[in-house]
Amino acid sequence: MEISATGRLEVRITAADVGKRVSIRRLGEPGGTGERFTDTVGVLTSWNDGVLLITRRSGETVRIAESTLVAGKVVPAAPARRRGPAATYEELARVAARAWRPVESERLGEWELRAAVQRAPHDGGPPGRSAPGERPCGVVAGRRAGFTRRANSVLPLGDPGLPLDEALAAVRRWYGERGLPAYVQATTGAEGTQELLCAELERRGWVREVTAELWIGALAPVADRAEGSGVVLSRTADEAWLARYQRKGVSEVALKVLAGGPSVWFATVPGEGGGAPAAIGRCVVDGRWASFAAVEVDPAQRRRGLATTVMAALARRALEEGASAAWLQVETDNAGARTLYTGMGFTAHHAYHHYREPHTAPGTGAYTASDTDSGTAPDAPPATAPEGRPDAPPATAPEGRPDTTPEARPEAAPRTSGAGRS
Repeated sequence: MEISATGRLEVRITAADVGKRVSIRRLGEPGGTGERFTDTVGVLTSWNDGVLLITRRSGETVRIAESTLVAGKVVPAAPARRRGPAATYEELARVAARAWRPVESERLGEWELRAAVQRAPHDGGPPGRSAPGERPCGVVAGRRAGFTRRANSVLPLGDPGLPLDEALAAVRRWYGERGLPAYVQATTGAEGTQELLCAELERRGWVREVTAELWIGALAPVADRAEGSGVVLSRTADEAWLARYQRKGVSEVALKVLAGGPSVWFATVPGEGGGAPAAIGRCVVDGRWASFAAVEVDPAQRRRGLATTVMAALARRALEEGASAAWLQVETDNAGARTLYTGMGFTAHHAYHHYREPHTAPGTGAYTASDTDSGTAPDAPPATAPEGRPDAPPATAPEGRPDTTPEARPEAAPRTSGAGRS
C-alpha cells in the first residue's frame, strides 16, 4: 500500500484511474472474519456515486464503498511471469481463435462475429433461414444448435467501430438471423484484457454463463513426460476417433470445426479387439504454439497414464513442426485437470467468460453447461461433479441436440485437455 513520507497510508487513486489495475485497502466488512482491513487487487471498472467496482483476475466484481477506503494505488497491469513462455493476451486470443474456427464469420470493426451452425436442408438463403414450412436443422426451443460457444460467439479484439449499445444491437441481429442466442467472449486477468467490457455487459443485463482459464507452458517438458509409443497420429478424425469423442452424434458442422486450424493432428490409442480407442486427443500447431484439446480416455483404462502418453506424442509432432510453447483450456473447478497440468509445467495466463444476451433462456442453442473441449485429467485424482457437469458420467443428449452431451473435460472420472466446450 502507499505510505506517505510521514508513515501514513494514503489513497492515491481517483475516478480518473478507471480502467487501470489498482490495489486497495479498505476497512473490513462488519460481521466479517474480524480482520480490520481487507485488500483487493483488480481493475477499477467504475467509480460512481461513492462506490468503486473492482474486477478481479477471475472476473469476480467487488463493490467497495468510497468511505471505507484506507489506502490505494495504481499497480502494474500484470505481475511478471515466473516461468513458462511469455505471451500477450492478444497473441493468445488470436492463436486460440485459429485453433477452433467457426464455419462462418463476419467483421464488426475489430470484433469478429462467429457462427458454427447446421444449415437447413435445401436452404438456399443465409445460414439460419429455412425454406418455407421447413424447421431449421438442429433447432432447439426456437434456437439453432450451434457447436460450442467459442465457435458461436463474438471475439471482441479492439473497437467495434460503433458505440457499444449500437454494436451489441448489431451483434444480436446477426445471431438472431442465424437462429442463435448472442454470446460475447470477454476476458480478465492479464494485461490488455477486457474487464471494462465485462463490466459494461453486466450493467446491460448480459449473463455470464461459463468461465474457464487459458493455461500456457513450455512444450518440450510435455513431450518428455512419456514415450508416446502406441499412439497413431492422423490428419483426420476417423470413425474410431469419433467413437471415443465425448460429443455423440457429431454433425457436419462439428467436423468442420474439429478439422479447422493451421496444422491439425488427431491422436488415437487403439482399443483392444478393434473396439473404440482407449484414448484420443487433438492438437493444432500454429507457429510457436501447440494447443491440446479433446484428450479423452476410456473410463475403464484410466490411471494408466494414457492421457499423458497422448499429449506427449502430440507434443513431439508439434516440436518437429517448430513449436516451442503450448496452451490449453481448463475450468476453474476442475481440480483433477489442474493438478495434471500444473505437474506438466502449465500455469494460468488469463480467464475468459461467455456472456449471453439478456432475455434468452439458458441452454437455448446446443451448448453444454461448460463449453471447453478439454478432457478430464485421466491421470489425476478423480473429481466429483453434479450430473450435467463435465466431470459427470456422459449423459445422452436430448433429441435434436447432438452436440450437447456433457463432456469429460480436463475438468468425472478424469479426462484431459482443452478446446471446445467454452
